[in-house]
Amino acid sequence: MASLTVPILVENPQLRALNILRDLPAVADLVETCFADTMDAEGRRYVQQMRSAGRDNQFLRWASSAVDTVSMPLSGYVWEEKGEVIGNVSLIPYRHDHRKYYLIANVAVRPDQRRRGIGRALTLAAMQHARSHRADEIWLHVRSDNPGAITLYEGLGFREKLRRTAWHAQTGQALPAVDGKIAVSPRYDRDWPLQSHWLDGLYPELMNWYQTLPRNLLRPGLAPALYRFFVDLDTRHWSAYAGGELAGALTWQPVSGAADRLWVAAPPMGGEAAVTTLLVTALRSLSWRQALSLDFPAQVYPAAVEAAGFRAYRTLLWMQADEPFPAV
Repeated sequence: MASLTVPILVENPQLRALNILRDLPAVADLVETCFADTMDAEGRRYVQQMRSAGRDNQFLRWASSAVDTVSMPLSGYVWEEKGEVIGNVSLIPYRHDHRKYYLIANVAVRPDQRRRGIGRALTLAAMQHARSHRADEIWLHVRSDNPGAITLYEGLGFREKLRRTAWHAQTGQALPAVDGKIAVSPRYDRDWPLQSHWLDGLYPELMNWYQTLPRNLLRPGLAPALYRFFVDLDTRHWSAYAGGELAGALTWQPVSGAADRLWVAAPPMGGEAAVTTLLVTALRSLSWRQALSLDFPAQVYPAAVEAAGFRAYRTLLWMQADEPFPAV
């Protein structure tokens, strides 16, 4: 892989490290201003939580000592002019398999201050921070409909690794007809090996540091069932069959305070009817829930998911910085 030389940043009085004790309310306002048009309910809750955290002295004391040890946006950089925060970048550390990852997030510049290189300077500062803290990998994600940001990140050496779409559906809607040749039943234990294989392809190991498959929620057996019982998690599983052969599987995971999560497993090709039928089954069976969500590779069965009544909320490019990082 090509290497990327990250230049030493020139000292700039406008660019400074995030001060967790006093900057959170201003950063929350900035994030809301920059992303209001694309922010969902979860994003709005995130902004509100940021504001609440900025007023919670107990949280702030804890956060000051936990900056690089928990996977939360507790560190980063801001761009400040005349006492006003007009730019921000957050850094979120992750650890997985003895490797350290940094996710660069919340890159935001006030709309009337863009095209001045502020976003680039903030991102470079975040990259240098991650490198100085011995990151093994540096990642970020960006909406597919933001070509300016994509070009910026590509210029800094980030390369697209995955493209994933977030799908949402409201329960209680009119449901489409499904293929009568697809039979749906509660999942049998014997379906798990093939379901697991399909899931591995749809939720690749490359992203395990960020989104690990919750196998204790998904797999059958006594031990996972006991785990779900003791943590009070109610899951449901369905299998779809075509001509007596397993054609797909689905698991429902309830989520408190957000849309419930669906985990769909299907073969790389030929599973359109099974995917649509499983999703319609979930919407019909879970009508007492408010909303369902699905995170799926952008290129996999989009028409089948849409046919079930799901709406594509956003598609994200997951980008990784070139490595290794040479000494500066």
